[in-house]
Amino acid sequence: MDIIDTHCHVVSADLARYPRSPLGGKQSSWATTRPVTADEMAHRMDEAGIAQAVLVQATTAYGYDNSYVLDSRAQRPDRFLAVGTVDPLRPDAAEHLAKVTSSGLSGVRLFTSGSTVPAQGEWFAAPESFPFWEKAAELGVTVCLQMRLGPATAQLDALLDRFPSVQVLLDHLGYPDIATSPADAGATVAKLAVHPGLHLKLTHRNLEPLHAAGKEATAFLDPVLASFGAQRIAWGSNLPAAEQSLPELVALAREVLADVPAADQHEIFGGTARRLYPGLPD
Repeated sequence: MDIIDTHCHVVSADLARYPRSPLGGKQSSWATTRPVTADEMAHRMDEAGIAQAVLVQATTAYGYDNSYVLDSRAQRPDRFLAVGTVDPLRPDAAEHLAKVTSSGLSGVRLFTSGSTVPAQGEWFAAPESFPFWEKAAELGVTVCLQMRLGPATAQLDALLDRFPSVQVLLDHLGYPDIATSPADAGATVAKLAVHPGLHLKLTHRNLEPLHAAGKEATAFLDPVLASFGAQRIAWGSNLPAAEQSLPELVALAREVLADVPAADQHEIFGGTARRLYPGLPD
């Protein structure tokens, strides 16, 4: 199977060349205790049978400085694509987006909530961000959105209503509460399928509670697959934020999705990624 990892992070051991500058001033624990360099990532991909990966900026290590993902992409263009973190509120956000996506970045990421930013920001949908979103739609750039559903779902809905053609890839499916109720979580995510440009990134953050749910996992997977279709879902490992090895993360995904039709699995593990990131080499 053609497997593409759409969500992994690399952190350099060279602090002089790539100094740490985490967003909000706080570095994540995984970036501190178990960082993975680009060389190490390529080796782990070989172990897991993964040909290519999308390097997503380690925002909790480098903030808006995308130097390392860009350099890593340049050194291994046959293995890596780079997605960098940007600020959609800067006055020249539209021009900046055009510049960075023409000089190495295949996509961008907005980090509005996470382990080091527990409060969900709503700034991604502020009117000041509209020039950024207009340019993203114009350029066909995939925007990864790290956010939590619930606190800002209304803002997400309003934004996607305003910009229906923009391609948004929702990191970790927006952290739906699968553990409490797979059915309720599935219904919450499925409602978002009305937005044609919205795609879902399925990672260990979702796969672990789905695995724990056992047979009840279908109460989540069935409505999500029925509403979005596998063509709008992509798998990502989240290594090294995920503590498991890359082969273990692949095995987890394949086990949870074992009953999903083979054609749909091919889309989730590779086909969707190739459409979202056409720069991936065959």
